[in-house]
Order: sequence, then C-alpha cells, then structure tokens
Amino acid sequence: MGRDTSEGDGPEPVPSRPAASGRRGGSPNQSLALAAMLFAVSMTFIDQTIVAIAAPEIIHELGLTSTQMQWVVNAYLLTLAAFFALGGRLSDIYGHRRVMLIGTLVFVIASAMCGAVPAGDFAQAWLIGFRAVQGIGAALMFPAALAVVIAVFPVERRGRALALFFGLSGALTAVGPLLGGWLTAWTWRAIFWVNVPIAVIAIVLTLLARIPDRSKREPLDLPGAVLVAVGMGLTVLGLQQASTWGWSSVATWACIVVGLLVLAHFCWFELRARVPLIKLRVFRDRAFQIDTAVLFFSMMAFVPVFFFASVYAQVSLSASPNQAALYLLYFFIGFGIASQWGGRILDKRGARPALKIGTVLGAAGFALWAGKLTTLSMHDQWLYAAMAGAGIGFLLAPASTDAVNRAIGASYGEVTGITQTVRNFAASIGLAVFGTVLTHRTVTNVETTLRDRGVPEGAAGDAAQSVAQAVTGQADTRGPSGTGPVADAVKDSMQAIRMDFAQANQWVFYGMAIALAIAFLFALRHPGTRVTQDSAEGAEQAQKE
Repeated sequence: MGRDTSEGDGPEPVPSRPAASGRRGGSPNQSLALAAMLFAVSMTFIDQTIVAIAAPEIIHELGLTSTQMQWVVNAYLLTLAAFFALGGRLSDIYGHRRVMLIGTLVFVIASAMCGAVPAGDFAQAWLIGFRAVQGIGAALMFPAALAVVIAVFPVERRGRALALFFGLSGALTAVGPLLGGWLTAWTWRAIFWVNVPIAVIAIVLTLLARIPDRSKREPLDLPGAVLVAVGMGLTVLGLQQASTWGWSSVATWACIVVGLLVLAHFCWFELRARVPLIKLRVFRDRAFQIDTAVLFFSMMAFVPVFFFASVYAQVSLSASPNQAALYLLYFFIGFGIASQWGGRILDKRGARPALKIGTVLGAAGFALWAGKLTTLSMHDQWLYAAMAGAGIGFLLAPASTDAVNRAIGASYGEVTGITQTVRNFAASIGLAVFGTVLTHRTVTNVETTLRDRGVPEGAAGDAAQSVAQAVTGQADTRGPSGTGPVADAVKDSMQAIRMDFAQANQWVFYGMAIALAIAFLFALRHPGTRVTQDSAEGAEQAQKE
C-alpha cells in the first residue's frame, strides 16, 4: 500500500486514496481495524435506540416530563452534531487512532456517570449534562473511526467496506432495543453501563490492529468551532422548546433566528479563515451537495423514529419494553438487509440508483406505516416498518461514501466531520420539530376527548397539557394519579387517549415520509457519475493545475 494520507506538511491528502501502513509495527490489519471501529461506533448507534426503550422507566423513576426526556435524547444528538466538525479536524491534526481512543474513553466514562445519576432535584441536570458529554465523546470518536475505515480500504472496495460498516452497525443498533428491554427489566441504569465492556473490546482491537497514527502540524480553528456549536445549539433550542414556549413566543423565534444567523456567520467566517474548521469549497461539487442534502432529510427521520416508535409502542400499544424492542426490530431487519445491497450498487453503478431506491422506498414505508398506527396492532405494521428501514439502509452508506470519495482536497477526518455534522444536526432538528408536533397534536386530541366526556373547556385544556407532558411515561400498568371529577374522567378515558396518541404520532410519521420525499427530489439531481481510484486522482491533479 502507499503512504499514509493522514500525515503531512505537504499537499493535502486525497480522501479517495487508501491509507498506508505505517513504517512502524508493519501493515495495519484491515479486518481488525474494521472490527475495532465497528465496536467503537456501535456504542453511538446503540445509544440512540436503547435510551428510547428505557424512556418511560427513566421518566417514572426520576420524575421527568416528556419534554425533559426529549432533552435527555437531544442533548446527546445536539452536542454530537455541534462538535463533529471539531472532532474531524482534531483527528486530522493529532491522528485518527489517538483521537478515536480519547473519544472512546470520554464516551464510556460519561456513560458510567449517566448510569449513576442520583434521584432527586439534580437528576435532570445530571443526566442531561452527562448525555451531552457522551455526545462530545462520540463527536471525537466517530469521525476518527470512520476516517480509519476510509483510509484502510481503496476506493474500489470502499463502498462494500462501508456498507458492512454501516450495515453491521445497524444490526448492532437493532440489538440496542432488545438489550434495552432486557436490561430495563432489571434497571434502566444498566443501559448506560453496557457501554463499558463494548469500549474495552474496541480499545483492545484498536491496539492489536496496528493502525498507523500520524499527526499534522496545523492550527485549530477554535472560533469556528464555537460559532457552529452556538448556532446549532440555539436553533435546536428554539425548535425543541416551541412546544413549551409556544410558536408565538419571542424566545422561540429569537433562538431560531439568532441560531441561523450565527450559522450564516460561521459560513462567512470559514470562507475567509486561513485554516478553516470546514473547507466549504467541497460544496462546489454538485454530487457532494446532493449527497449531503439526501443525508440531511433522511436523517430527520432515521434517528427520531427510534424515540417516537418506541414511545408509541409502549403508550398506544401497551407494549412492555421488550415488546417495544421487537417492534423496532422490524425496522432494523429491513435496514440491515438493504444496507448491503446499497453498498454493492454503489460499487457497481454509483450512488444515484441507491439514493433513488432508498428515498422512494423510505417515503412509501413511512407513509404506509403512519396509516396503520391507528390499528393499534403490531401485526398490521411490521411490513411497512421494514420498508421504512430498508429505504434508509439503501441510501445511508452510499450517500456517506460517495460524499467522501468526491471531496477532493479535503482530509478524511474533515470530510466525515462535515457529513456526520449534517446527519446529526438533522437528527436534532427532526427530534425537536416532530416532538413539538407530537405534543401539540396530543394536546388537541386529548382535549377534544375530555370535552366530549363532559369535562369543562378550561379544565379539559389543563388536563390535556398535563397528559401530553406525562403520557410518554405512562405504560399501560401506570395510570394517571389524582382524585376528583377531572382525574376520574382522564382515568376512564385512557383507552381513548391511547388512540389520541396514536393519531398524533401519525402526523410525525407522515412528516418523516415527507422528509424522505424531499430527499428523493434531491436524489434525482445527482449527476450519477461513479468515482474510481483513477478518476479521484485525476480530479486531484486537475484541481492542482
């Protein structure tokens, strides 16, 4: 193999060249390197689903509202998105293997602290705070791990390698709900502690794989890192809190508008920085633009579906955590199978066919799934859940890999930092927007139900607000507490309220279908050309000339 493209003070590395073996310790073991990175990033995938399964138990024990629980999920996604670009640059500067190991340690320590959250007044701040630290650890770990895989495999084999990477990660993600259901039956705290043995395996395999680790003498764009973190944080804060503050609130729109302005200033700043955090010139490539747009809209559905489907199963279907895990498994079966096909299509025909198939299948799957939510039957939904998962599986690895292959002149860590920032920012926005929609529709539906049962309008509105905030923690065996005519009416209406919640979730799932439909419109504009080792090197040479 050639020299290590991650090093150097010379010309910038080409993201499509295979990484070399280092001169120390022999050639890297590709199989061990792939396995090590797979175990490392599997923690980040598992964490996106396993927490959703345990959400009702966490809400019940710690006394959180549904909005606070969404922040337990979103704090992780938000810091992951906000610091991903920084993590990618740090891995370029200090070495992919080194930053991956540091990120793994930060992630697993924060996981252990999440599991040790004390009950009481500090529970919410403790859990949300360490979930945010988990996100920072993942932001360091993931781009470095993905850069290692990209560097180890040549461009002609990279599609299949990354399909295996994302496909097996998806399969391990499917283990998350199953494992989460079993662990939650013991204690929900174990869902965080399970990361400890996984991290140990990842670290040991990384050391055995002899992955070369070269540093790069370049300054770090800290002002850019601050701007992107603040911009993303304010934008998602406004969207997330809209259900609490209201869309007419000055605070809601101030956060959204100021956040977007900060992000716009970040782009202006990066275009003028000598060594920017993100080299925005990579967006001049049309295929790269399309790949990132498809990733953005598809990720608005991919990560939020874990939370909303799990809560829907436990509230509207009266499912136990284990049953909710099986419900999500349908989605992951489709995802795991289709991800392998998507990688093969990328290697043989390029990204456009995989993106078109994935977005169409995903949009149809989510729309049909939404239509079946009010049947309150898992049996009627499994096929459409699998279709939705297959759609995401078809497009995820091809879009991510094609974007990296086309980003000539940018380094591995930097480009993966861009694509993963887009993915996780979209997931945060999706969770915030769909969470707001779910709360609003639940309040409207429950208020109508209670008024139909004779509850006065004002009291019905107050009770509906209370139910909307608490319903995601109400398993079938835990009814609402309290006494009096209104409380009795709510208790007597629980079956109808479960249907109200299912109808509210239909809006969310139709929204996910719309996001995939928008992604399809972008996929149609993909140039469809296929990247090879020779074409990548030719583009690099042309760019220099």
